[in-house]
Amino acid sequence: MDDMDSASVEQELAEPYLRAVLDTAGLAVEYVRAEGNTLHRRDEDGGLLPVVDFAGGYGSVLLGHNRPEIVRCAQELLAADTPVHAQFSRHPYANRLAGELNRIIRRELDTTEPYFAIFANTGAEAVEAAIKHAEMDRGMRLAVVLDEVAAHVEQTREALAAGTATLDHATFARPGLTAPAPGEDGFEALSAQIRARMEEHRAAPPLFLALEGGFHGKLGASVQLTHNHGYRLPFKGLGAQARFVPRDQPEALKAIHAEERRILLDTVVVNGRVEIVEREVPVFCAFLLEPIQGEGGIHVLSAEFAAEIQRFCAEIDCPVVIDEIQSGMGRTGALLASSHLGLRGDYYTLAKTLGGGIAKSSVMLVRQARYRQEFEIVHSSTFAKDSFSCHIALKVLELLEEDGGRAYHQAVERGDALRTMLESVRADFPDVVKEVRGKGLMLGMEFHDRSASPSPVIKSAADSGLFGYFLAGHLLHRHHVRTFPTASAVNTLRFEPSLLVTDAEIAQLERGLRDVCGILQEHAGDRLCPART
Repeated sequence: MDDMDSASVEQELAEPYLRAVLDTAGLAVEYVRAEGNTLHRRDEDGGLLPVVDFAGGYGSVLLGHNRPEIVRCAQELLAADTPVHAQFSRHPYANRLAGELNRIIRRELDTTEPYFAIFANTGAEAVEAAIKHAEMDRGMRLAVVLDEVAAHVEQTREALAAGTATLDHATFARPGLTAPAPGEDGFEALSAQIRARMEEHRAAPPLFLALEGGFHGKLGASVQLTHNHGYRLPFKGLGAQARFVPRDQPEALKAIHAEERRILLDTVVVNGRVEIVEREVPVFCAFLLEPIQGEGGIHVLSAEFAAEIQRFCAEIDCPVVIDEIQSGMGRTGALLASSHLGLRGDYYTLAKTLGGGIAKSSVMLVRQARYRQEFEIVHSSTFAKDSFSCHIALKVLELLEEDGGRAYHQAVERGDALRTMLESVRADFPDVVKEVRGKGLMLGMEFHDRSASPSPVIKSAADSGLFGYFLAGHLLHRHHVRTFPTASAVNTLRFEPSLLVTDAEIAQLERGLRDVCGILQEHAGDRLCPART
């Protein structure tokens, strides 16, 4: 054991509390093999027990676990000693990947404007890159406004000195301005107040907009844009702050803008008279949204609300960041789920299936009109843009696009089959299942609240905040089906299998769901499979 204390091996040191929570729900099992839409775990006799995977790596394995073509690509890359660490050099494979992503995006969005790529390792890191880039862009736009105001003030001063302009005392009647004291130079008093406001705006932190129910990661900045209060509150003091917009309430957009907009006063000379005009300064750094909210309960953004967001953001010059980390990469039948909505982003974030279930890879895309080349110098990531992950991603795109996009069609067809089954279960258990939502192979089934169940077991599960995890534990042990609830809406089970999911596997899930629904309907908590370690 290399002198390691054998006792220390037995102690759980890798997130022991989480292990205990998984134990409680019966989910602390070890998987030792994976292929296609199946994971294998050890049974009590040490043999392999197949489990149908409807969790799909939280959407990461659309093409299946250890897809042979991707595994072969990885093996060839490693056998060829492909460089993983060749930072700060030319990466033609990354450029090819960016080009291929652009080719597909041009087709889906019907646009010729290119998107520049910043590569990363995880979805949350891609979101962080988007946040940082958007703030750099906002800061540079703000600097332009402040420089223009400063120049206008100097031009006004020169006009007053030359006698070609006059300053009326009534100018100070504008709300927010203080009239000069007797004997004080009126323009100097005015310019001092303008300069003070300029410094206030320069120092003011950015504000983000995000949707209620949205999830954008748990890193220092991205967690502030994740709506779940439990994830955000412990880290509230760390980073960017957001205003959360209720879904399908376009009137809230104008209300938030009215509350948060910031105005800077500027001077102009009109017909020899100094006048004050208002300049709106960029306050909102970006609007982040998911076309389908994953962790928020599999809620699909409506096309109508998407159009309202697009119009609103264009009016106030606020970039739109579309988080396609869970919904993108073909899961809904297109590379970008948002393309179904007619929504166009200034930024996109892609991850999960981009790595083919093997590489850890993500990308942040910025359209040309928004791109700031200076960002490339101040942002970097050690493992990003490496040969291994880029070539794996290129293979993923090849598999999605081959045979006229057969994989996209397959995701739609398999998703329709899965949804038909889920809807049939809902129809037979309307008092148990509240709603089925989603698109393609990103579906969710929400259960009615069971906190009033006469069954102590079911009521306890509902009150624990782990309701969906207990149902998942039952499905795992009794029916050999793996799924989880969505993180911020634990009454909703997620179904994000690979496009290889078969009718037989869908039927296996159906049997499990009907069993669960019968237990809940009959308040038969004693039939719920007990937690196992």
